[in-house]
Amino acid sequence: MNILLINPPNCGRSIPEEHYGITSIKMIFRGEPLSLETLAGNLEGHPVAIVDLKADPLGLSPERLPFTPDVVGLTGVTCEANTVTAIAEELKARFGATVVVGGHHASCDPGFFSKPYVDYVVTGLGKLSFRQLIDTLDAGEKPEIPGVLNIRKGVPEPFTPRCYTTADLVDDRAPRYDLVQQHRDTYVMSGVGGKTGFVASAFGCTHHCAFCCIPNMTANRYLLHSNASVVRDVLALGEVNTIRLVDANTFGNVGIARDLADQLMQAGVRQPLVADVRSDTVVANPGLFERWRKAGLAVAVIGFEEISNRRLSQLNKRNTVQTNIEATRILKNLGIRIVGDFIVSPDYEEADFKRLEAFIDRSDIDLPIPAILTPIPGTPLYEQMRSRIIVDNLDYYTFTNAVVATKMAEKHFYQRYAGLLERCLSHLHLGGDQAGKENE
Repeated sequence: MNILLINPPNCGRSIPEEHYGITSIKMIFRGEPLSLETLAGNLEGHPVAIVDLKADPLGLSPERLPFTPDVVGLTGVTCEANTVTAIAEELKARFGATVVVGGHHASCDPGFFSKPYVDYVVTGLGKLSFRQLIDTLDAGEKPEIPGVLNIRKGVPEPFTPRCYTTADLVDDRAPRYDLVQQHRDTYVMSGVGGKTGFVASAFGCTHHCAFCCIPNMTANRYLLHSNASVVRDVLALGEVNTIRLVDANTFGNVGIARDLADQLMQAGVRQPLVADVRSDTVVANPGLFERWRKAGLAVAVIGFEEISNRRLSQLNKRNTVQTNIEATRILKNLGIRIVGDFIVSPDYEEADFKRLEAFIDRSDIDLPIPAILTPIPGTPLYEQMRSRIIVDNLDYYTFTNAVVATKMAEKHFYQRYAGLLERCLSHLHLGGDQAGKENE
């Protein structure tokens, strides 16, 4: 079967730009479509192509396609969901192909894609279940696969959830990095290290923050790739400036993380590494991060989220401001730079913005990134805030729009948020021999 996998274009919309002419608040994703490369890696025996519309907006034009697809697979996060459905409708009419949708929003709200032009929704980790779907279709049988929602004329059939295990990671099949090699120079991370390659070492998370959709991908399990497969994938990327470990939490199992650092050093990996970690893990295991610094960890991404313990508790972060501060000190002493994620609540007032600005100014965080608290469908936060949502159009669920009413006058809220973003960018001093080489 000819299988065409599609990464949607950058398509989120901006309330501050459309309503108030504030053009400085933009989120443009430049990373490679690792989820599709991963799916393709387990489709041996079938012709597979990836069209990355973020890197090549004309990728679906007839002269660019290598074949007429029998199956079209699309992925997308929440702000891309409407665009995914539009592409699905277009390609169903154009090719009559079987249309399959997966990705984060499909895992959080699979019923959203119950459309006449969508045939199947693959929830959660799709590397194994998508292959099972392809095999079943190729055999001419009706799929009855846990984790795959069958859609018939726009109506979802009864659904069997999937119990994810390490078998779903299909460790012995590497991602098909070659399928997007022509776009490699465009996959960059601003301020972190130029041309960047993505590698996954884990899926899911050890915690369940109220705002996070990551647990939906694994039905609340934390699953680890073998360290041998992680090293294999790092080496397969070849000549890139930086390796980004895209896990929600690379260090959820300290023993395995320690062994991975050793294996990366033994393999002679030279590129700087970027990885996500919880601050409480850093504080509890400073020796682990000394070892990872030797292995090449250059930048740690930490979800600090809030600067008050009360607000952290409301988000079920299970952490404290004091721990965040101590983790910053430990990492900076080791020479590891820090990207710090913060959450700006729509109920912020002027005093809250000032407190956050003062905290950031005092901190040693190299790149603070504030995002607006956004209740993504399928998360506990969505259920908590559902009655307050005033923007239902998912195009605006970019984490830079307030989809619930702001406590401040809306225009002033966005002006303050834009000012905060500018202030955070002024802190950018990731430095080093790799930072600042972006192809912007």
